[in-house]
Amino acid sequence: MTDRPDEEIVLHGIAGSPGICIGKAYLVDKGGVDVVRKYRLSENRLESEKNRFRQAVQQAKEELHRILGDTPEELRDHARILESHLVLLKDKMLYGRTIEIIENEKVNADWALKKTVDRLRTMFESMADPYLKARAVDIVHVSERIMDHLTGDERVDIGKIEKRVILVARDLTPAETSQIQLEWIMGFVTARGGRTSHTSIIARSLQIPAVLGIEEATRVIHNDDIIIVDGTAGVVIVNPSEQTLLEAGNKMVLYEARRARMARESRVEARTVDGVRLEVMGNIELPEEVVSVIDYGGDGIGLYRTEFQYLARKSFPSEDEMYEKYKDVVDVMPDKPVTIRTLDINGDKAVVYGNGEYEANPALGLRAIRYCLQKPEVFKTQLRAIMRAAAHGKVRILIPMISCLEEIVATRRLIEEAAESLARENANFDPDLPLGIMIEVPSTVIMADNFAKEVDFFSIGTNDLIQYAMAIDRGNRLVAHLYSHLKPPVLRLLDIVSRAAAENDTPVYMCGEMAGDPLCTPFLVGLGIRELSMNPASIPIVKKIIRNLDSGQARAFRDKLLRQDSAEAVEGLIRSTYGDLLAEIVENGKEAEGADA
Repeated sequence: MTDRPDEEIVLHGIAGSPGICIGKAYLVDKGGVDVVRKYRLSENRLESEKNRFRQAVQQAKEELHRILGDTPEELRDHARILESHLVLLKDKMLYGRTIEIIENEKVNADWALKKTVDRLRTMFESMADPYLKARAVDIVHVSERIMDHLTGDERVDIGKIEKRVILVARDLTPAETSQIQLEWIMGFVTARGGRTSHTSIIARSLQIPAVLGIEEATRVIHNDDIIIVDGTAGVVIVNPSEQTLLEAGNKMVLYEARRARMARESRVEARTVDGVRLEVMGNIELPEEVVSVIDYGGDGIGLYRTEFQYLARKSFPSEDEMYEKYKDVVDVMPDKPVTIRTLDINGDKAVVYGNGEYEANPALGLRAIRYCLQKPEVFKTQLRAIMRAAAHGKVRILIPMISCLEEIVATRRLIEEAAESLARENANFDPDLPLGIMIEVPSTVIMADNFAKEVDFFSIGTNDLIQYAMAIDRGNRLVAHLYSHLKPPVLRLLDIVSRAAAENDTPVYMCGEMAGDPLCTPFLVGLGIRELSMNPASIPIVKKIIRNLDSGQARAFRDKLLRQDSAEAVEGLIRSTYGDLLAEIVENGKEAEGADA
Protein backbone atom coordinates (compact mmCIF):
# COMPACT_ATOMS: atom_id res chain seq x y z
CA MET A 1 0.00 0.00 0.00
CA THR A 2 1.29 3.45 -0.85
CA ASP A 3 1.67 6.09 1.82
CA ARG A 4 -0.77 8.94 1.81
CA PRO A 5 -1.76 11.79 4.15
CA ASP A 6 -4.00 10.79 7.03
CA GLU A 7 -6.74 13.16 5.90
CA GLU A 8 -10.41 13.01 4.94
CA ILE A 9 -11.07 12.46 1.24
CA VAL A 10 -14.46 13.13 -0.39
CA LEU A 11 -15.29 11.28 -3.63
CA HIS A 12 -18.30 12.11 -5.79
CA GLY A 13 -20.11 9.56 -7.94
CA ILE A 14 -23.56 8.40 -9.05
CA ALA A 15 -26.25 7.76 -6.45
CA GLY A 16 -26.92 4.10 -7.24
CA SER A 17 -29.02 3.13 -4.22
CA PRO A 18 -30.14 5.35 -1.31
CA GLY A 19 -29.03 4.94 2.28
CA ILE A 20 -25.91 5.43 4.37
CA CYS A 21 -23.42 2.91 5.72
CA ILE A 22 -20.15 3.22 7.62
CA GLY A 23 -17.52 0.48 7.70
CA LYS A 24 -14.26 -0.98 6.45
CA ALA A 25 -13.50 -1.16 2.73
CA TYR A 26 -12.96 -4.56 1.14
CA LEU A 27 -11.33 -4.33 -2.28
CA VAL A 28 -12.27 -6.89 -4.92
CA ASP A 29 -10.33 -5.16 -7.68
CA LYS A 30 -8.49 -7.10 -10.37
CA GLY A 31 -6.33 -6.30 -13.38
CA GLY A 32 -8.74 -7.78 -15.93
CA VAL A 33 -8.19 -7.43 -19.67
CA ASP A 34 -6.65 -3.97 -19.42
CA VAL A 35 -3.22 -5.15 -18.19
CA VAL A 36 -1.90 -7.83 -20.55
CA ARG A 37 1.56 -8.51 -21.99
CA LYS A 38 1.88 -9.48 -25.66
CA TYR A 39 4.38 -12.07 -26.90
CA ARG A 40 4.77 -14.04 -30.13
CA LEU A 41 4.63 -17.81 -30.46
CA SER A 42 6.34 -20.26 -32.77
CA GLU A 43 4.17 -22.31 -35.12
CA ASN A 44 4.54 -25.48 -33.05
CA ARG A 45 3.16 -23.77 -29.93
CA LEU A 46 -0.06 -22.46 -31.47
CA GLU A 47 -2.16 -25.57 -30.88
CA SER A 48 -1.23 -25.79 -27.21
CA GLU A 49 -1.99 -22.07 -26.82
CA LYS A 50 -5.43 -22.53 -28.35
CA ASN A 51 -6.00 -25.43 -25.97
CA ARG A 52 -4.95 -23.22 -23.06
CA PHE A 53 -7.61 -20.75 -24.11
CA ARG A 54 -10.23 -23.48 -24.54
CA GLN A 55 -9.42 -24.84 -21.08
CA ALA A 56 -9.78 -21.37 -19.54
CA VAL A 57 -13.18 -21.01 -21.20
CA GLN A 58 -14.23 -24.41 -19.89
CA GLN A 59 -13.11 -23.50 -16.37
CA ALA A 60 -15.06 -20.24 -16.59
CA LYS A 61 -18.12 -22.19 -17.73
CA GLU A 62 -17.85 -24.65 -14.81
CA GLU A 63 -17.38 -21.75 -12.41
CA LEU A 64 -20.54 -20.02 -13.64
CA HIS A 65 -22.55 -23.25 -13.35
CA ARG A 66 -21.34 -23.63 -9.76
CA ILE A 67 -22.24 -20.04 -8.90
CA LEU A 68 -25.70 -20.48 -10.40
CA GLY A 69 -26.24 -23.53 -8.23
CA ASP A 70 -25.02 -21.79 -5.06
CA THR A 71 -26.89 -18.49 -5.50
CA PRO A 72 -28.95 -17.53 -2.41
CA GLU A 73 -32.71 -17.68 -2.88
CA GLU A 74 -33.21 -13.92 -2.51
CA LEU A 75 -30.90 -13.33 -5.48
CA ARG A 76 -32.10 -16.21 -7.67
CA ASP A 77 -33.87 -13.90 -10.14
CA HIS A 78 -30.83 -11.64 -10.48
CA ALA A 79 -28.58 -14.62 -11.23
CA ARG A 80 -30.44 -15.37 -14.44
CA ILE A 81 -28.26 -12.88 -16.25
CA LEU A 82 -25.44 -15.39 -15.69
CA GLU A 83 -27.18 -17.66 -18.17
CA SER A 84 -26.52 -15.05 -20.86
CA HIS A 85 -22.86 -15.04 -19.76
CA LEU A 86 -22.74 -18.79 -20.37
CA VAL A 87 -24.04 -18.13 -23.88
CA LEU A 88 -21.38 -15.46 -24.44
CA LEU A 89 -18.65 -17.99 -23.62
CA LYS A 90 -19.61 -19.78 -26.85
CA ASP A 91 -20.19 -16.63 -28.90
CA LYS A 92 -18.30 -16.63 -32.19
CA MET A 93 -17.51 -12.92 -31.83
CA LEU A 94 -15.70 -13.63 -28.55
CA TYR A 95 -14.59 -17.28 -28.62
CA GLY A 96 -14.14 -17.77 -32.35
CA ARG A 97 -12.42 -14.44 -32.95
CA THR A 98 -9.90 -15.06 -30.14
CA ILE A 99 -8.95 -18.43 -31.63
CA GLU A 100 -8.52 -16.75 -35.04
CA ILE A 101 -6.15 -14.10 -33.64
CA ILE A 102 -4.01 -16.74 -31.91
CA GLU A 103 -3.72 -18.60 -35.22
CA ASN A 104 -3.31 -15.67 -37.62
CA GLU A 105 -1.13 -13.38 -35.52
CA LYS A 106 0.75 -16.13 -33.64
CA VAL A 107 0.27 -14.41 -30.28
CA ASN A 108 -0.52 -15.55 -26.74
CA ALA A 109 -4.14 -16.22 -25.77
CA ASP A 110 -4.19 -13.42 -23.16
CA TRP A 111 -3.33 -10.82 -25.80
CA ALA A 112 -5.70 -12.32 -28.38
CA LEU A 113 -8.56 -12.18 -25.87
CA LYS A 114 -7.72 -8.58 -24.95
CA LYS A 115 -7.67 -7.54 -28.61
CA THR A 116 -11.01 -9.26 -29.25
CA VAL A 117 -12.65 -7.66 -26.21
CA ASP A 118 -11.31 -4.18 -27.00
CA ARG A 119 -12.85 -4.40 -30.48
CA LEU A 120 -16.20 -5.70 -29.22
CA ARG A 121 -16.35 -3.18 -26.41
CA THR A 122 -15.71 -0.30 -28.82
CA MET A 123 -18.36 -1.64 -31.20
CA PHE A 124 -21.09 -1.95 -28.56
CA GLU A 125 -20.23 1.23 -26.67
CA SER A 126 -20.54 3.22 -29.92
CA MET A 127 -24.15 2.12 -30.36
CA ALA A 128 -26.75 4.81 -29.72
CA ASP A 129 -29.15 2.44 -28.01
CA PRO A 130 -28.35 2.40 -24.24
CA TYR A 131 -29.63 -1.12 -23.76
CA LEU A 132 -27.44 -2.58 -26.49
CA LYS A 133 -24.57 -0.53 -25.10
CA ALA A 134 -24.92 -2.48 -21.88
CA ARG A 135 -23.84 -5.66 -23.66
CA ALA A 136 -20.29 -4.27 -23.65
CA VAL A 137 -20.30 -4.66 -19.86
CA ASP A 138 -21.35 -8.31 -20.12
CA ILE A 139 -18.55 -9.01 -22.61
CA VAL A 140 -15.98 -7.46 -20.27
CA HIS A 141 -17.30 -9.47 -17.31
CA VAL A 142 -17.10 -12.73 -19.23
CA SER A 143 -13.64 -11.99 -20.61
CA GLU A 144 -12.31 -11.10 -17.15
CA ARG A 145 -13.45 -14.49 -15.90
CA ILE A 146 -11.61 -16.24 -18.76
CA MET A 147 -8.56 -14.01 -18.24
CA ASP A 148 -8.32 -14.97 -14.57
CA HIS A 149 -8.02 -18.63 -15.58
CA LEU A 150 -5.47 -17.82 -18.28
CA THR A 151 -3.25 -15.87 -15.91
CA GLY A 152 -3.88 -17.90 -12.77
CA ASP A 153 -5.23 -14.90 -10.86
CA GLU A 154 -7.39 -15.72 -7.87
CA ARG A 155 -10.87 -14.19 -7.90
CA VAL A 156 -12.30 -12.86 -4.67
CA ASP A 157 -15.08 -15.18 -3.56
CA ILE A 158 -17.65 -12.72 -2.24
CA GLY A 159 -19.79 -15.57 -0.97
CA LYS A 160 -17.05 -16.49 1.53
CA ILE A 161 -16.69 -13.05 3.09
CA GLU A 162 -17.56 -13.37 6.78
CA LYS A 163 -17.00 -9.90 8.18
CA ARG A 164 -19.02 -6.70 7.93
CA VAL A 165 -17.53 -4.76 5.02
CA ILE A 166 -18.26 -2.38 2.16
CA LEU A 167 -17.28 -3.77 -1.24
CA VAL A 168 -15.05 -1.56 -3.42
CA ALA A 169 -14.35 -2.63 -7.01
CA ARG A 170 -13.82 -1.40 -10.53
CA ASP A 171 -17.11 -3.16 -11.20
CA LEU A 172 -19.14 -5.97 -9.66
CA THR A 173 -20.17 -8.64 -12.11
CA PRO A 174 -23.57 -10.33 -11.99
CA ALA A 175 -21.76 -13.47 -10.81
CA GLU A 176 -20.22 -11.56 -7.91
CA THR A 177 -23.37 -9.72 -6.89
CA SER A 178 -25.33 -12.98 -6.95
CA GLN A 179 -23.07 -14.31 -4.15
CA ILE A 180 -23.71 -11.47 -1.74
CA GLN A 181 -24.50 -12.46 1.84
CA LEU A 182 -26.62 -9.65 3.28
CA GLU A 183 -25.43 -10.20 6.84
CA TRP A 184 -21.87 -9.27 5.81
CA ILE A 185 -22.10 -6.80 2.90
CA MET A 186 -23.19 -3.30 3.94
CA GLY A 187 -22.80 -1.43 0.66
CA PHE A 188 -21.01 -1.04 -2.69
CA VAL A 189 -18.61 1.42 -4.24
CA THR A 190 -17.63 0.92 -7.89
CA ALA A 191 -15.55 2.75 -10.46
CA ARG A 192 -17.90 1.81 -13.30
CA GLY A 193 -21.65 1.60 -13.72
CA GLY A 194 -24.66 3.87 -13.42
CA ARG A 195 -28.21 3.85 -12.07
CA THR A 196 -29.42 1.40 -14.74
CA SER A 197 -26.55 -1.07 -14.26
CA HIS A 198 -27.14 -4.55 -12.87
CA THR A 199 -25.19 -3.67 -9.71
CA SER A 200 -27.39 -0.63 -9.08
CA ILE A 201 -30.60 -2.60 -9.60
CA ILE A 202 -29.48 -5.27 -7.12
CA ALA A 203 -28.40 -2.67 -4.57
CA ARG A 204 -31.80 -0.95 -4.69
CA SER A 205 -33.60 -4.28 -4.62
CA LEU A 206 -31.71 -5.37 -1.50
CA GLN A 207 -31.80 -1.85 -0.03
CA ILE A 208 -28.01 -1.67 0.20
CA PRO A 209 -26.42 1.82 -0.16
CA ALA A 210 -24.35 2.13 -3.32
CA VAL A 211 -22.32 4.82 -5.05
CA LEU A 212 -21.17 4.05 -8.60
CA GLY A 213 -19.03 5.61 -11.28
CA ILE A 214 -16.18 6.86 -9.05
CA GLU A 215 -13.29 6.35 -11.46
CA GLU A 216 -10.58 6.77 -8.81
CA ALA A 217 -12.29 4.55 -6.22
CA THR A 218 -9.93 1.57 -6.38
CA ARG A 219 -6.88 3.85 -6.51
CA VAL A 220 -7.80 6.08 -3.59
CA ILE A 221 -9.52 3.55 -1.30
CA HIS A 222 -7.43 0.79 0.30
CA ASN A 223 -8.35 -2.39 2.15
CA ASP A 224 -9.59 -1.75 5.71
CA ASP A 225 -9.97 2.01 5.17
CA ILE A 226 -12.92 3.37 7.14
CA ILE A 227 -15.35 4.81 4.59
CA ILE A 228 -18.80 6.39 4.61
CA VAL A 229 -21.05 5.54 1.66
CA ASP A 230 -23.91 7.97 1.15
CA GLY A 231 -25.99 6.40 -1.61
CA THR A 232 -28.53 9.18 -1.35
CA ALA A 233 -26.10 11.98 -2.20
CA GLY A 234 -23.73 9.88 -4.33
CA VAL A 235 -20.78 10.61 -2.04
CA VAL A 236 -18.06 8.43 -0.47
CA ILE A 237 -15.90 9.79 2.34
CA VAL A 238 -12.56 8.05 2.94
CA ASN A 239 -10.82 8.30 6.33
CA PRO A 240 -13.59 10.49 7.84
CA SER A 241 -12.86 12.74 10.79
CA GLU A 242 -14.57 12.16 14.14
CA GLN A 243 -16.93 15.04 13.42
CA THR A 244 -17.82 13.62 9.98
CA LEU A 245 -18.43 10.18 11.52
CA LEU A 246 -20.73 11.72 14.12
CA GLU A 247 -22.70 13.62 11.47
CA ALA A 248 -22.97 10.52 9.28
CA GLY A 249 -24.15 8.43 12.23
CA ASN A 250 -26.89 10.95 13.01
CA LYS A 251 -27.86 11.02 9.34
CA MET A 252 -28.12 7.22 9.34
CA VAL A 253 -30.48 7.26 12.31
CA LEU A 254 -32.67 9.94 10.71
CA TYR A 255 -32.69 8.14 7.37
CA GLU A 256 -33.76 4.82 8.87
CA ALA A 257 -36.46 6.53 10.96
CA ARG A 258 -37.85 8.37 7.93
CA ARG A 259 -37.68 5.26 5.78
CA ALA A 260 -39.57 3.27 8.40
CA ARG A 261 -42.21 6.00 8.61
CA MET A 262 -42.54 6.20 4.83
CA ALA A 263 -42.79 2.41 4.65
CA ARG A 264 -45.64 2.43 7.19
CA GLU A 265 -47.44 5.25 5.43
CA SER A 266 -46.95 3.71 1.98
CA ARG A 267 -49.16 0.79 3.04
CA VAL A 268 -52.06 3.21 3.59
CA GLU A 269 -54.35 3.41 0.57
CA ALA A 270 -54.41 6.53 -1.60
CA ARG A 271 -57.88 7.92 -0.82
CA THR A 272 -58.70 11.62 -1.09
CA VAL A 273 -60.19 13.48 1.88
CA ASP A 274 -63.62 13.22 0.22
CA GLY A 275 -63.32 9.45 -0.21
CA VAL A 276 -62.14 8.92 -3.83
CA ARG A 277 -59.75 5.95 -4.11
CA LEU A 278 -56.80 5.96 -6.53
CA GLU A 279 -54.56 3.01 -7.31
CA VAL A 280 -50.87 3.93 -7.24
CA MET A 281 -48.74 1.36 -9.02
CA GLY A 282 -45.18 0.74 -10.14
CA ASN A 283 -43.44 0.62 -13.51
CA ILE A 284 -40.93 -2.21 -13.91
CA GLU A 285 -38.50 -3.40 -16.57
CA LEU A 286 -37.10 -6.53 -14.91
CA PRO A 287 -38.99 -9.17 -12.90
CA GLU A 288 -36.84 -8.62 -9.82
CA GLU A 289 -37.97 -4.98 -9.60
CA VAL A 290 -41.40 -6.13 -8.46
CA VAL A 291 -39.91 -6.37 -4.95
CA SER A 292 -39.39 -2.60 -4.96
CA VAL A 293 -43.03 -2.01 -5.93
CA ILE A 294 -44.18 -4.08 -2.96
CA ASP A 295 -41.68 -2.44 -0.58
CA TYR A 296 -42.88 1.04 -1.57
CA GLY A 297 -46.55 0.12 -1.11
CA GLY A 298 -47.58 -0.22 -4.75
CA ASP A 299 -51.10 -1.38 -5.57
CA GLY A 300 -49.91 -3.44 -8.54
CA ILE A 301 -47.84 -3.20 -11.72
CA GLY A 302 -49.18 -0.48 -13.99
CA LEU A 303 -46.51 -1.01 -16.64
CA TYR A 304 -44.31 -4.05 -17.18
CA ARG A 305 -41.99 -3.24 -20.08
CA THR A 306 -41.19 -6.50 -21.83
CA GLU A 307 -38.71 -5.48 -24.51
CA PHE A 308 -35.68 -6.08 -22.28
CA GLN A 309 -36.07 -9.82 -22.79
CA TYR A 310 -35.49 -9.24 -26.50
CA LEU A 311 -32.38 -7.08 -26.28
CA ALA A 312 -28.67 -7.99 -26.23
CA ARG A 313 -29.26 -11.49 -27.57
CA LYS A 314 -29.00 -13.34 -30.89
CA SER A 315 -32.60 -14.43 -31.36
CA PHE A 316 -36.14 -13.89 -30.14
CA PRO A 317 -36.91 -15.34 -26.70
CA SER A 318 -39.00 -18.51 -26.61
CA GLU A 319 -42.57 -18.63 -25.35
CA ASP A 320 -41.49 -20.59 -22.27
CA GLU A 321 -38.75 -18.05 -21.44
CA MET A 322 -41.26 -15.20 -21.54
CA TYR A 323 -43.92 -17.18 -19.68
CA GLU A 324 -41.52 -17.88 -16.80
CA LYS A 325 -40.56 -14.20 -16.52
CA TYR A 326 -44.17 -13.02 -16.58
CA LYS A 327 -45.26 -15.73 -14.15
CA ASP A 328 -42.49 -14.70 -11.72
CA VAL A 329 -44.08 -11.25 -11.49
CA VAL A 330 -47.67 -12.49 -11.36
CA ASP A 331 -46.86 -15.04 -8.63
CA VAL A 332 -45.52 -12.28 -6.40
CA MET A 333 -48.67 -10.20 -6.96
CA PRO A 334 -51.44 -12.80 -7.40
CA ASP A 335 -54.22 -10.52 -6.11
CA LYS A 336 -53.06 -7.26 -7.71
CA PRO A 337 -53.16 -6.10 -11.34
CA VAL A 338 -50.13 -6.74 -13.54
CA THR A 339 -50.23 -4.74 -16.77
CA ILE A 340 -47.95 -6.32 -19.36
CA ARG A 341 -47.06 -4.06 -22.27
CA THR A 342 -46.36 -5.93 -25.47
CA LEU A 343 -43.12 -5.57 -27.35
CA ASP A 344 -42.05 -1.97 -27.97
CA ILE A 345 -38.82 -2.05 -29.98
CA ASN A 346 -37.17 -0.61 -33.07
CA GLY A 347 -37.81 2.92 -31.95
CA ASP A 348 -35.44 4.15 -29.24
CA LYS A 349 -34.66 0.47 -28.58
CA ALA A 350 -33.73 -2.02 -31.26
CA VAL A 351 -33.03 -5.69 -31.77
CA VAL A 352 -30.19 -6.42 -34.14
CA TYR A 353 -31.77 -9.66 -35.34
CA GLY A 354 -35.31 -8.41 -35.87
CA ASN A 355 -35.25 -5.86 -38.66
CA GLY A 356 -32.47 -5.33 -41.16
CA GLU A 357 -33.97 -2.17 -42.67
CA TYR A 358 -32.25 1.15 -42.00
CA GLU A 359 -34.70 3.79 -40.79
CA ALA A 360 -33.77 7.46 -40.94
CA ASN A 361 -36.38 8.30 -38.30
CA PRO A 362 -37.09 5.13 -36.26
CA ALA A 363 -39.29 6.95 -33.71
CA LEU A 364 -41.81 7.42 -36.54
CA GLY A 365 -41.09 4.12 -38.22
CA LEU A 366 -41.60 0.40 -37.76
CA ARG A 367 -41.84 0.19 -33.99
CA ALA A 368 -44.08 -1.20 -31.24
CA ILE A 369 -47.45 -2.50 -32.54
CA ARG A 370 -46.46 -1.74 -36.15
CA TYR A 371 -43.44 -4.00 -35.76
CA CYS A 372 -45.51 -6.72 -34.06
CA LEU A 373 -48.22 -6.72 -36.73
CA GLN A 374 -45.54 -7.17 -39.39
CA LYS A 375 -44.17 -10.14 -37.43
CA PRO A 376 -47.37 -11.91 -36.35
CA GLU A 377 -45.63 -15.14 -35.30
CA VAL A 378 -43.30 -13.23 -32.98
CA PHE A 379 -46.28 -11.30 -31.61
CA LYS A 380 -48.43 -14.39 -31.11
CA THR A 381 -45.61 -16.09 -29.24
CA GLN A 382 -45.62 -13.24 -26.74
CA LEU A 383 -49.42 -13.15 -26.54
CA ARG A 384 -49.48 -16.88 -25.78
CA ALA A 385 -46.90 -16.40 -23.00
CA ILE A 386 -48.95 -13.55 -21.49
CA MET A 387 -52.20 -15.53 -21.57
CA ARG A 388 -50.52 -18.51 -19.92
CA ALA A 389 -49.11 -16.30 -17.16
CA ALA A 390 -52.55 -14.70 -16.73
CA ALA A 391 -53.89 -18.04 -15.47
CA HIS A 392 -51.97 -17.33 -12.26
CA GLY A 393 -53.23 -13.83 -11.46
CA LYS A 394 -54.83 -10.58 -12.62
CA VAL A 395 -53.10 -9.74 -15.90
CA ARG A 396 -53.96 -6.99 -18.38
CA ILE A 397 -52.52 -6.58 -21.89
CA LEU A 398 -51.36 -3.12 -22.95
CA ILE A 399 -50.60 -2.32 -26.62
CA PRO A 400 -48.09 0.49 -27.35
CA MET A 401 -48.04 3.04 -30.17
CA ILE A 402 -51.62 2.54 -31.39
CA SER A 403 -52.37 5.24 -33.97
CA CYS A 404 -55.45 3.97 -35.82
CA LEU A 405 -58.49 1.74 -35.34
CA GLU A 406 -57.23 -0.85 -37.84
CA GLU A 407 -54.35 -1.71 -35.52
CA ILE A 408 -56.75 -2.53 -32.69
CA VAL A 409 -58.81 -4.77 -34.98
CA ALA A 410 -55.69 -6.58 -36.19
CA THR A 411 -54.42 -6.99 -32.63
CA ARG A 412 -57.69 -8.49 -31.43
CA ARG A 413 -57.61 -10.96 -34.31
CA LEU A 414 -54.12 -12.15 -33.34
CA ILE A 415 -55.15 -12.43 -29.69
CA GLU A 416 -58.03 -14.66 -30.75
CA GLU A 417 -55.70 -16.79 -32.87
CA ALA A 418 -53.26 -17.16 -29.97
CA ALA A 419 -56.10 -18.16 -27.64
CA GLU A 420 -57.43 -20.70 -30.14
CA SER A 421 -54.00 -22.32 -30.49
CA LEU A 422 -53.65 -22.60 -26.72
CA ALA A 423 -57.13 -24.10 -26.43
CA ARG A 424 -56.25 -26.75 -29.03
CA GLU A 425 -53.26 -27.71 -26.89
CA ASN A 426 -55.38 -27.87 -23.72
CA ALA A 427 -53.01 -25.34 -22.16
CA ASN A 428 -53.71 -23.58 -18.88
CA PHE A 429 -54.42 -19.97 -19.87
CA ASP A 430 -56.82 -17.04 -19.47
CA PRO A 431 -58.47 -16.05 -22.78
CA ASP A 432 -60.36 -13.04 -21.40
CA LEU A 433 -57.68 -10.55 -20.48
CA PRO A 434 -58.58 -6.84 -20.37
CA LEU A 435 -57.10 -5.15 -23.45
CA GLY A 436 -55.81 -1.61 -23.20
CA ILE A 437 -53.97 0.78 -25.49
CA MET A 438 -51.27 3.33 -24.84
CA ILE A 439 -52.35 6.89 -25.54
CA GLU A 440 -49.09 8.34 -26.84
CA VAL A 441 -49.85 9.50 -30.40
CA PRO A 442 -51.89 12.67 -31.13
CA SER A 443 -54.09 10.79 -33.61
CA THR A 444 -55.20 8.52 -30.77
CA VAL A 445 -56.17 11.54 -28.67
CA ILE A 446 -58.23 12.94 -31.55
CA MET A 447 -60.04 9.60 -31.95
CA ALA A 448 -60.19 8.78 -28.24
CA ASP A 449 -64.02 8.70 -28.20
CA ASN A 450 -64.02 6.03 -30.95
CA PHE A 451 -61.17 4.02 -29.44
CA ALA A 452 -62.86 4.04 -26.04
CA LYS A 453 -65.62 1.85 -27.49
CA GLU A 454 -63.09 -0.75 -28.70
CA VAL A 455 -60.87 -1.36 -25.68
CA ASP A 456 -61.16 -2.03 -21.96
CA PHE A 457 -58.91 0.77 -20.74
CA PHE A 458 -56.59 3.60 -21.75
CA SER A 459 -53.08 4.09 -20.35
CA ILE A 460 -51.54 7.46 -21.11
CA GLY A 461 -47.83 7.36 -21.94
CA THR A 462 -46.90 10.99 -21.45
CA ASN A 463 -43.25 10.55 -22.42
CA ASP A 464 -43.99 9.89 -26.10
CA LEU A 465 -47.24 11.85 -26.19
CA ILE A 466 -45.44 15.06 -25.23
CA GLN A 467 -42.62 14.33 -27.66
CA TYR A 468 -44.95 13.76 -30.60
CA ALA A 469 -47.43 16.51 -29.73
CA MET A 470 -44.76 19.18 -29.16
CA ALA A 471 -42.37 17.91 -31.89
CA ILE A 472 -39.57 17.70 -29.34
CA ASP A 473 -36.82 15.10 -29.23
CA ARG A 474 -36.05 14.74 -25.52
CA GLY A 475 -32.65 13.29 -26.38
CA ASN A 476 -31.67 16.39 -28.36
CA ARG A 477 -29.92 18.76 -25.97
CA LEU A 478 -30.73 21.73 -28.23
CA VAL A 479 -34.50 21.38 -27.74
CA ALA A 480 -34.86 19.21 -24.61
CA HIS A 481 -35.52 22.32 -22.49
CA LEU A 482 -38.84 22.75 -24.34
CA TYR A 483 -40.09 19.38 -23.05
CA SER A 484 -42.45 19.80 -20.09
CA HIS A 485 -45.44 18.03 -18.54
CA LEU A 486 -46.93 21.42 -17.77
CA LYS A 487 -47.26 22.84 -21.29
CA PRO A 488 -50.88 23.98 -21.85
CA PRO A 489 -51.25 21.89 -25.06
CA VAL A 490 -50.27 18.80 -23.07
CA LEU A 491 -52.83 19.51 -20.35
CA ARG A 492 -55.54 20.01 -22.96
CA LEU A 493 -54.68 16.75 -24.72
CA LEU A 494 -55.02 14.92 -21.40
CA ASP A 495 -58.35 16.63 -20.79
CA ILE A 496 -59.67 15.44 -24.18
CA VAL A 497 -58.67 11.85 -23.38
CA SER A 498 -60.15 11.87 -19.88
CA ARG A 499 -63.49 13.34 -21.08
CA ALA A 500 -63.77 10.82 -23.95
CA ALA A 501 -63.01 7.97 -21.54
CA ALA A 502 -65.57 9.20 -18.99
CA GLU A 503 -68.31 9.52 -21.63
CA ASN A 504 -67.76 5.87 -22.61
CA ASP A 505 -67.17 4.48 -19.10
CA THR A 506 -63.64 3.47 -20.12
CA PRO A 507 -61.09 3.58 -17.28
CA VAL A 508 -58.15 5.87 -17.98
CA TYR A 509 -54.77 5.36 -16.35
CA MET A 510 -51.36 7.01 -16.67
CA CYS A 511 -47.95 5.31 -16.77
CA GLY A 512 -45.64 8.03 -18.11
CA GLU A 513 -43.18 10.08 -16.06
CA MET A 514 -45.84 12.70 -15.39
CA ALA A 515 -47.65 10.20 -13.15
CA GLY A 516 -44.78 10.23 -10.67
CA ASP A 517 -44.28 14.02 -10.64
CA PRO A 518 -45.81 15.33 -7.38
CA LEU A 519 -46.34 18.74 -8.98
CA CYS A 520 -48.81 17.15 -11.41
CA THR A 521 -50.79 15.06 -8.90
CA PRO A 522 -53.54 17.65 -8.15
CA PHE A 523 -54.23 18.10 -11.87
CA LEU A 524 -54.33 14.34 -12.54
CA VAL A 525 -56.74 13.78 -9.67
CA GLY A 526 -58.89 16.59 -11.07
CA LEU A 527 -58.89 14.94 -14.51
CA GLY A 528 -60.49 11.85 -13.03
CA ILE A 529 -57.54 9.54 -13.64
CA ARG A 530 -57.90 6.77 -11.09
CA GLU A 531 -54.70 4.80 -11.59
CA LEU A 532 -51.18 6.21 -11.68
CA SER A 533 -48.08 4.10 -12.36
CA MET A 534 -44.53 5.30 -11.77
CA ASN A 535 -40.98 4.64 -10.61
CA PRO A 536 -41.56 2.56 -7.44
CA ALA A 537 -39.69 5.00 -5.19
CA SER A 538 -42.17 7.79 -6.10
CA ILE A 539 -45.17 5.78 -4.86
CA PRO A 540 -45.14 6.84 -1.16
CA ILE A 541 -44.92 10.56 -1.99
CA VAL A 542 -47.72 10.49 -4.57
CA LYS A 543 -49.96 8.43 -2.27
CA LYS A 544 -49.46 10.89 0.56
CA ILE A 545 -50.28 13.87 -1.67
CA ILE A 546 -53.48 12.15 -2.83
CA ARG A 547 -54.52 11.59 0.81
CA ASN A 548 -54.30 15.36 1.35
CA LEU A 549 -56.36 16.35 -1.71
CA ASP A 550 -60.09 16.94 -2.14
CA SER A 551 -61.19 15.55 -5.54
CA GLY A 552 -63.97 18.16 -5.92
CA GLN A 553 -61.52 20.99 -5.37
CA ALA A 554 -59.07 19.27 -7.72
CA ARG A 555 -61.70 19.26 -10.50
CA ALA A 556 -62.26 22.98 -10.10
CA PHE A 557 -58.49 23.48 -10.02
CA ARG A 558 -58.17 21.48 -13.26
CA ASP A 559 -60.45 23.98 -15.01
CA LYS A 560 -58.28 26.87 -13.84
CA LEU A 561 -55.13 25.18 -15.09
CA LEU A 562 -56.67 24.53 -18.52
CA ARG A 563 -57.18 28.29 -18.94
CA GLN A 564 -53.46 29.08 -18.51
CA ASP A 565 -51.37 29.95 -21.57
CA SER A 566 -47.82 28.94 -20.54
CA ALA A 567 -46.00 26.27 -18.56
CA GLU A 568 -44.72 29.01 -16.24
CA ALA A 569 -48.26 30.15 -15.51
CA VAL A 570 -49.37 26.56 -14.90
CA GLU A 571 -46.53 25.88 -12.47
CA GLY A 572 -47.09 29.20 -10.73
CA LEU A 573 -50.76 28.40 -10.14
CA ILE A 574 -49.93 24.93 -8.81
CA ARG A 575 -47.36 26.30 -6.39
CA SER A 576 -49.57 29.14 -5.19
CA THR A 577 -52.45 26.72 -4.54
CA TYR A 578 -50.68 23.58 -3.29
CA GLY A 579 -47.12 24.79 -2.67
CA ASP A 580 -47.04 24.32 1.11
CA LEU A 581 -48.48 20.79 0.89
CA LEU A 582 -46.07 19.77 -1.88
CA ALA A 583 -43.03 21.28 -0.18
CA GLU A 584 -43.65 19.45 3.09
CA ILE A 585 -44.43 16.03 1.59
CA VAL A 586 -41.83 16.05 -1.17
CA GLU A 587 -39.03 17.27 1.10
CA ASN A 588 -39.75 14.57 3.67
CA GLY A 589 -39.90 11.96 0.91
CA LYS A 590 -36.62 13.04 -0.60
CA GLU A 591 -34.91 12.90 2.75
CA ALA A 592 -36.24 9.38 3.24
CA GLU A 593 -35.54 7.99 -0.21
CA GLY A 594 -32.89 10.30 -1.60
CA ALA A 595 -32.15 10.08 -5.29
CA ASP A 596 -34.78 7.40 -5.80
CA ALA A 597 -37.63 9.71 -4.79
